[in-house]
Amino acid sequence: MIEKVVIMGAAGRDFHNFNVYFRDNPRYHVVAFTAAQIEGIEGRRYPAELCGAGYPEGIPVVPEGEIREVIRTHKVDLVAFSYSDVPYQQVMHRASEVMAEGADFIMIGASYTMLKSKKPVVAVCAVRTGCGKSQTTRKVCEILQARDKRPVVVRHPMPYGDIPQQIVQRFASIEDIDLHDCTVEEREEYEPLVSMGVVVFAGVDYGQILAEAEKEADVIVWDGGNNDTSFYKPDVQITVFDPHRAGHELLYYPGETNMLLADIAVINKVHTAEVEGVEQVRANIQKANPKAEICLAASPVDVQAASLIKDKRVLVVEDGPTLTHGEMGFGAGVLAAEKFQAAECVDPHPFAQGGIRDVFKKYPHIGAVLPAMGYSPEQLKDLEATINAVDCDMVLFGTPARLGRFLEIKTPYQHVSYGYEDTEEPFLEDILMKKLQPVLKEKLGD
Repeated sequence: MIEKVVIMGAAGRDFHNFNVYFRDNPRYHVVAFTAAQIEGIEGRRYPAELCGAGYPEGIPVVPEGEIREVIRTHKVDLVAFSYSDVPYQQVMHRASEVMAEGADFIMIGASYTMLKSKKPVVAVCAVRTGCGKSQTTRKVCEILQARDKRPVVVRHPMPYGDIPQQIVQRFASIEDIDLHDCTVEEREEYEPLVSMGVVVFAGVDYGQILAEAEKEADVIVWDGGNNDTSFYKPDVQITVFDPHRAGHELLYYPGETNMLLADIAVINKVHTAEVEGVEQVRANIQKANPKAEICLAASPVDVQAASLIKDKRVLVVEDGPTLTHGEMGFGAGVLAAEKFQAAECVDPHPFAQGGIRDVFKKYPHIGAVLPAMGYSPEQLKDLEATINAVDCDMVLFGTPARLGRFLEIKTPYQHVSYGYEDTEEPFLEDILMKKLQPVLKEKLGD
């Protein structure tokens, strides 16, 4: 008997789980994906050309709020929970809704969905959104480049547009990013990497992506999204922790899994966090995964013309996902405003336009900062309109993407840059190379 399945997702892990677990499995037939977290990704179809046999019209993507109706209508047997950075309590609420309708509820084990590479793989994952994966990934690439190794980064999926056009994407320049009409969220991840000469792959089918990345890479660097587990089996896994949210490593799915899988645990942001938070995170790591080697790191911020910030009333624009489902109240922009002595961070709430108003209502914890929401042209337009409506002296973009390059901003602005910095021994470079060297020898003959 064929089991009818719904995959609950957010346009990333759900598609990957389908591709590697359900697509060619005669036991299952997927009747729908549901969509959460990302605005406007429902109402599409997962395309027939990616579905394999049995799906001539593709698979519909419906809002998560319709899950119970979908189960009843299609007499669904099984629901697979397939997205990340979700509090445990919320996962069980979803499970209860599903089981109340008579369907089974599962979470697929990480190892079942990890594809194996013939090249060395370093995975950079985290226990929450906004811990500092991006700068850690860049640091890993710098370490490899300094040893004449060619890293190729494969980024966790963000296929928020036309799925058939996003099956395999390769980014080697800013022009490539423009060509693919990337969202703000994609630009934030791709631009800093390609600017340092690193080729980035992303898309939808991570089997095809891996085959292409292996043609160019000495080392594959998996750059995770949210707190999701790696799509590729890592030879070395780095998991990043945020002491500003100490304890969250035990409370969010599947971040705790990443803690348990870590070979290297990076406790980031120690220069701005309370000592108690750092020590709580350290204790949790040592108790849950004593084999993980721990290093402490900072994310120093800088701007090109710091002196111009002093005594200015600034609007801070921060990374969107870090503020929204990452539940942070601030990011690099606020830290830069404080460091360079801005007079005030102007509250954008009274000036919010269109969909930005909806974001503030949905995430009431967001303080006097503006989340850089740009999943669609409409959101980008609302973001631009909100920025231009705010009464301020300067805009501080605390996002990795150079938003000023394609937004028309009336007010003077600066971009905040931030990086990775070891704060004490052992250093990330030393630990990584100690663990990676045997793999380089085995797979590359070094």
